Amino acid sequence: MIKIKKYAAIDIGSNAMRLLVANIIEENGKETQFSKSSLVRVPIRLGQDAFTVGEITEENIDRMVDAMRAFKLIMKVHKVEKYMACATSALREAYNGKEVVEIIKKKADVKIEIIDGKKEAAIIASTDLHYLLKTEHNYLYVDVGGGSTEFSLFSDGKMIISKSFKVGTVRLLNNMVGEIVWHEIEKWIKQNTEEFDNVTLIGSGGNINKLFKMSGKQNEKPLSYIYLNAQYTNLNALSYEQRISELGLNPDRADVIIPALRIYLNAMKWSGARNIYVPKIGLADGIVKAMYYGKI
Repeated sequence: MIKIKKYAAIDIGSNAMRLLVANIIEENGKETQFSKSSLVRVPIRLGQDAFTVGEITEENIDRMVDAMRAFKLIMKVHKVEKYMACATSALREAYNGKEVVEIIKKKADVKIEIIDGKKEAAIIASTDLHYLLKTEHNYLYVDVGGGSTEFSLFSDGKMIISKSFKVGTVRLLNNMVGEIVWHEIEKWIKQNTEEFDNVTLIGSGGNINKLFKMSGKQNEKPLSYIYLNAQYTNLNALSYEQRISELGLNPDRADVIIPALRIYLNAMKWSGARNIYVPKIGLADGIVKAMYYGKI
């Protein structure tokens, strides 16, 4: 006898907003299973507002309200019994972030929690990775967003340490990441991985998922540093328009994919990792599992 629950997670990021509707399958004597029922992504680039002018514009507030109303209807159709909406660095840093949350609650009846970088990293790290985390290996988990990147180090199947840095694809596009930040990340990665041999990266985020899809690799097979470096060179050789027309990238993906690659490549270089696994998980998956296990 199985029991199926439906939970939903809304991830309000700096580059896009996502609604994940997940099936949670419970069966006596078996481990609970989580599977994607629906995933909707809307490209509202809040980080462009937050990081350049410091506030979310009226136009984007209206777009957010429309998106949240749509998400609410989708959750109703799916008969979602529990949901959580989390906003990350864009709303965190916009001076009208709290005001935006109040407007959405009033107009769309969706409650949003603005989470800090530490909580974001903890939620992402809570995602069930046991099928990938081999106890004899060491992993650096890297989740690249539009406004921030979360790094978590795993050894013997357990998380050792995690940290969030203000480096993300939208910030990089707007030349808002100084050398000091890069040096801080390099220092943190090297200090925390130096005692571990054979570190492997685990990557999450829309850009690395897209790169994995473009590679044609089978699931659970890693991408190599050499492959990612070659892709970085190839993508840089193409114009923004060519990346859309020749590679079929979405307009809101064609620009951020290059700075995302830069973050992953640096993380691999500084940790000595030669491969990166891409399990297609992220903040939304972490929210669903954290809700289910009572962690948030």
